[in-house]
Amino acid sequence: MSEHRRVVVTGLGIVSPLGFETAGVWEALRAGRSGIARISAFDPGGLPSQIAGEVCGYDARKFVSPKQRKALKVMCRDTLMAIGAANIALRDAGLLDYPRLDRERAGVVFGATMMSSELEELVEAAVEAHDEHGQFSMKLWGERSIQRMPPLWMLKYLPNMPACHISILYDLQGPNNTITMEEAASPLAIGEALNIIRRGDADVMIAGGAESNIHPLRMARLCLLGDVSVRNDVPEQACRPFDREHNGVVAGEGAAALVLEAEEHALARGARIYAELAGFGAACITSADMSWRVAPAALVAAMRAALEDARANLDSIGFINPHGCASVAADRVEAAALHELFGAAASRLPVVPFKSHFGSAGTACGALELVAGLLALHNRELPPSAAFREPDPECNLRVVHGGPERLERGAFLKLNFNRVGQAAALVVRSYEQG
Repeated sequence: MSEHRRVVVTGLGIVSPLGFETAGVWEALRAGRSGIARISAFDPGGLPSQIAGEVCGYDARKFVSPKQRKALKVMCRDTLMAIGAANIALRDAGLLDYPRLDRERAGVVFGATMMSSELEELVEAAVEAHDEHGQFSMKLWGERSIQRMPPLWMLKYLPNMPACHISILYDLQGPNNTITMEEAASPLAIGEALNIIRRGDADVMIAGGAESNIHPLRMARLCLLGDVSVRNDVPEQACRPFDREHNGVVAGEGAAALVLEAEEHALARGARIYAELAGFGAACITSADMSWRVAPAALVAAMRAALEDARANLDSIGFINPHGCASVAADRVEAAALHELFGAAASRLPVVPFKSHFGSAGTACGALELVAGLLALHNRELPPSAAFREPDPECNLRVVHGGPERLERGAFLKLNFNRVGQAAALVVRSYEQG
């Protein structure tokens, strides 16, 4: 393996159901608090699942200058949350107003996905496209409806908009990319940013993900896909990864961003270093039926690749930061992969499933959970799951619950994957100079 530049994490930004500042989010995690509640953004009555990890009280205007506020009009909720997370991360890293930042060597890679239009923007156009018999007509859509659409409608909902707007707001002229791979997107984006710095194409990268599922159409789609929790009466206890009573995914939303820097760049400016991003691995194994049954081999391959990239052995891992989405099928797939990789140690290794706190924020979930894991590593403490009670014997994993635990080893393994077999893993460890 060739030598490459070391990459460190110097800034963390989060917009989550538990808040927008890392100190407050950490205290909520440590207390085992859940951000999952009944949806308030719209009336979810009639949907099988009426709960979510919803971001409440967020105002993107607080994270841009007065001159930049007009740009907010062409940002959807996903992008609005992304720019807030990036702003918080840059401020945390001391780079928000850093005068010596070489902007041609600073870039952005973000995970994102298909973004849902506000229904009010489409209603008039949709009505105009129906003929006298009440049938939708593509001909009428072309003749009449397109004229009713806001002129910049498409620019508001393109998946690459979070990365674009972050780079525009902060004049980051280096590499820029967007990864659209559902729940695997943000760790893949972070892995790409890691490799960009390693090979010398940038010194600083902002990487993360953003997504909102708190939308009538998105929630209807998730419910139609099935595998969602319907514990509407006890939302704070609904998301139970690896628990005997796990019964489905709980939707969520949010954004998270990390500032990654080349080690020498961070040291030269006296930056505070949270940890070293030491290894990255990815794999994709699919089949025609696209079921959860095809995923374990991809998970094992991704984790092995990340450990090899980090030159880390299994004994160095202090905890697992899992995908842990609370789907019975997905949880058992993940548990099987962990047992295959770690052997007997898998049933003893601490597992910290952060979706019990945040819900499942799609392309943002990996970044949100990675920030939470970095806070745990930084504080040398493992926060308890918000809802775990009793282990699923088919999983046989030691989920941290009941109260915080001391972290005994200075490294963790992060894993995310989607139902079609794409997996991504990261190894993070405490930073030691030299």
